[in-house]
Amino acid sequence: MNRQLRLLQRTLASARSYTTGTKAAAAQTKLFMNGQFIDSQTTEWIDVRNPATQALVTQVPKTTSKELDEAAHNAQLAFRDWRRTSVITRQRKMLDLQHAIRSHMDTLAASIVEEQGKVLSDAKGDVMRGLQVVESMSGIADLLLGSKLEVSADMDTYTAREPLGVVAGICPFNFPAMIPLWMFPVALATGNTCLLKPSERDPGAAMLLAQLCNDVGIPPGVLNVVHGAHDTVNFLTSDPRIRAVSFVGGDKAGKYIYERSTGNGKRCQANLGAKNHAIVLPDANKEHALNAITGAAFGAAGQRCMALSVAVFVGKSSDWVPEIVERARDLKVNGGFEADADLGPMISPEALARAEALIQSAADQGASVVLDGRGVHVPKYPKGNFLGPTVIDHATVQMQCYQEEIFGPVLTCVHVDTLDEALELVNGNRYGNGASIFTRSGASARKFQSQVEAGQVGINVPIPVPLPMFSFTGNKGSFLGDTNFYGRSGINFYTQLKTVTSLWSKQDADDRTATVHMPTIH
Repeated sequence: MNRQLRLLQRTLASARSYTTGTKAAAAQTKLFMNGQFIDSQTTEWIDVRNPATQALVTQVPKTTSKELDEAAHNAQLAFRDWRRTSVITRQRKMLDLQHAIRSHMDTLAASIVEEQGKVLSDAKGDVMRGLQVVESMSGIADLLLGSKLEVSADMDTYTAREPLGVVAGICPFNFPAMIPLWMFPVALATGNTCLLKPSERDPGAAMLLAQLCNDVGIPPGVLNVVHGAHDTVNFLTSDPRIRAVSFVGGDKAGKYIYERSTGNGKRCQANLGAKNHAIVLPDANKEHALNAITGAAFGAAGQRCMALSVAVFVGKSSDWVPEIVERARDLKVNGGFEADADLGPMISPEALARAEALIQSAADQGASVVLDGRGVHVPKYPKGNFLGPTVIDHATVQMQCYQEEIFGPVLTCVHVDTLDEALELVNGNRYGNGASIFTRSGASARKFQSQVEAGQVGINVPIPVPLPMFSFTGNKGSFLGDTNFYGRSGINFYTQLKTVTSLWSKQDADDRTATVHMPTIH
């Protein structure tokens, strides 16, 4: 525990580079514009509280309209030079950035624990999954390769990928490092400049990442970090200098951002809500399936867009529910820095109250709450937003607990007789982020992967989030847009094709003097 406290102290010391304040007043998070951390001139601030203690961590500015305009102007000016930097220069910056992130992994993770509430190991995983995207951008030269064809005598047609210009990223609270790293490294590596809005609930990790970008020499104005709520979102989705908007978050905000962005002529990719199912067949490896489902349902306090929130038990596998309950009951709910913590608090009292209300609705509508995590007692953190692992059994698809994304450590269990019924149930859900099956049958697995209507499919894998050599491919009601996040889809989102047709006749060639020096490229 002392080690974790020292780690937190180092994080707070680092925070002085981008916050101001005294012991008597909460620190105020700064803006990051044109390569500098600056104080906002706003009169409106948003409190950020530690979800385990309710201690005031910092105050986040609602960026003023003048400051937003300045940030967009800085990004627009920086784009003129940044787009002309060679691909190997941008590749080098990505290599330097991934090294800096890896070197500051503990600091970033501690910031996430303090502001978002994740347990430390999960916070490190948050950073690591984002880091992998940065590492993949170290191969940006290959990803930007175009195509060429001699279409006629002496005539060539070729394509090149070019950056869009200024782009924006709007991030959720649940992955304070990973989601920003899905966005701005891909945007920057492809030659764009970026305005990033981290969640107003936990901006610390994004600010630390901005500092690391400064440290590795990414030029002023290429990355800018602004804060706020509705007014900031409205600016990012309407200002004509911004060409594209990336968003991850809930349904209501996502639909608004997508419609407003596209209505203003911008590209938009928006990851929304989810209700991820796992089908459990009787022939599955029981120990593996139950352990995997337990971890995927309750890890990160269920606050993952790919959390496994519905288990569909087929036939005799229904008898395994009590063993899920046993495993869930053994999980330790505690503050994120505690060594024995398996899951930490939820992000806010409001999120906790909403999850508790959905649990109650399940009981009211006839389901069985076989493990009730409401009112869990965490002695060291009596003010925390804690909800213990909860298992709802014998739910139906009509129930509110099934229809809505709970976004908490709650597993809803439903029962069917056949794989066909299970597939019909999964495909009938409006969301399509992910779905998994647990089975030893190759035939059942093939049928599932072929017929299931979800963008990311796991076979004996509970959270099938692709590594960044692929793309995050949620679909149906979980995604709005045409082009997904990171991987080659991410490259396509942040670039536009230019096609050139050129004619150089052979008879126009002149004799030239040979050169013998080693050619170099800069």
